[in-house]
Amino acid sequence: MTADEILAQLLTDSARADPYPVYRQLRELGPIAPLTKEMAGVSRFAAVATGYDLIDTVLRDVSFYKQATPGTREHPLLSTFDTSMMFTNPPEHTRMRGLFAKTFTPRRLAAMDPIIRTVVDDRLDQMEQAGAGGAVLDYVEQFASQMPSLVMAAFIGIPVEDLDWYRARVRPIDAFMDLDGKTPDALQRADDAAEELRGYYAGLIEQRRRNPQPDLLTALVASVDAGEHQLSEVELISNLIVLFNASFVTTVFLIGSGLPLLLSRPDVTAALPGNPQLASDCFSEMLRCESPVQFLARSAPADIELDGVPLAQGGVVLLLVGAGNRDPNRFADPDTFDPGREQLPSLGFGAGAHYCIGAAVARAELQIALPRLFERFPRLALAGEPVGSHSLFLRGMTSVPVTLN
Repeated sequence: MTADEILAQLLTDSARADPYPVYRQLRELGPIAPLTKEMAGVSRFAAVATGYDLIDTVLRDVSFYKQATPGTREHPLLSTFDTSMMFTNPPEHTRMRGLFAKTFTPRRLAAMDPIIRTVVDDRLDQMEQAGAGGAVLDYVEQFASQMPSLVMAAFIGIPVEDLDWYRARVRPIDAFMDLDGKTPDALQRADDAAEELRGYYAGLIEQRRRNPQPDLLTALVASVDAGEHQLSEVELISNLIVLFNASFVTTVFLIGSGLPLLLSRPDVTAALPGNPQLASDCFSEMLRCESPVQFLARSAPADIELDGVPLAQGGVVLLLVGAGNRDPNRFADPDTFDPGREQLPSLGFGAGAHYCIGAAVARAELQIALPRLFERFPRLALAGEPVGSHSLFLRGMTSVPVTLN
C-alpha cells in the first residue's frame, strides 16, 4: 500500500479509536514517505513522517516554518492563530514568547504548588462523594477535566465561575484543528467562539488595569503597558486564548488517557503515594505512550530532500508525533507502558523553539496529583470501557468510568 492509502485509514472510526496500527504500517515505508493525493477536508501534505529522529530534527530546525493561513483577516480564529506565538515563526515567535518566558518564572511556578494541592484535594473530595457506596463515577468528569482548568484559571486569572462558559468555546476550536476538521461549518463555529473569547479577554485586561491581582494576566498586562515587551493588545489576547486552550485541554487528555495505563501496572500505583519522582516518570511515559497532540506540520524552506524524499519549497510535512513516540528505533518495546524505562525525551510537547511553554506546569500538576490520587484511592479500578475523543489531532479520553473501592 502507498502512504496515501495508509494515511486515508486514519479517517476511519477504528483508527480514531486506535491509530497506532496505522502508524506502524506507515513506519514500514521508512521514517518519511511522500504523499501525492489530497483527501477531502484534509490540508494538502507533501509527505508524512513517523520516525522519531527525523521529526525531532525538523522541529528543531527553525528554517522549517509554519505556513500562514489564507484568508486570515476574514476569520477571527485564523487571525487569532496567526497573531500567537504557537502559530508564528521567528522573529515574531521569539518576540512574543519572550514575554511569556519572562513571566513563567521558577518563582511563579513554585507558587503554584499550594494552588495545585488545594485543587487536587478538593477534586478528590468530590470523587469520594460521587463514588460513595461503590457507585460508578466518571474519572474525566470528576477529576481529569476539572483539575487542569481550575489550576490554569487560578494561574492566569480567569474567574472559576466563567469556566463552564469558557470550555464550551474551546470545543469548536479544537474540532477545527482535527486532521479533517477544516470545513466551512467548523470554521464558522470556531470563528464565533474566537470572537467571543477575544471580547472576554479584552474585558479581563481592562479589569486588571483598574484592579491588579497576583496572577499571570496582571503580570503580562503590566509588562506590556510598561513597554518592556513589544506586544500589541491583539497579540496578547491571541496568546492568552491559545495558551489557556492548549494548556488545559492537553493536560485533561493526558490525565484521562494515563489512568488506564497506570491501572495496568498495580505495582506502580501501589508505589506512587509519597513518590513525586515516580510520578514524574509516569508523567513522561504517559506523554510518550498517549501524546495528547498527535501531529504537527512544518513547511520546507527550499527544494530539499529528507531521508531521500524530495520536498519542494513550501511543501508541508505531516509530523506524526504519536508515531515518533512509539518508534522502535528510539524506544525499546515502544507499545508497553513502562515508567521504569530510561527516560528519553518524547515528542509529546514538541521540540526546539516551539517546545510547549506550559510543560513545566503540566508536570507539576501530575507530580502532585498522581501520588495523592492513589494514596486516597488505592483500590481505584476501571468500571467500564473508556470513551475516546474521536479526534486525530487531540487524542484523549472523554469518559473513564471507575469505582473507588
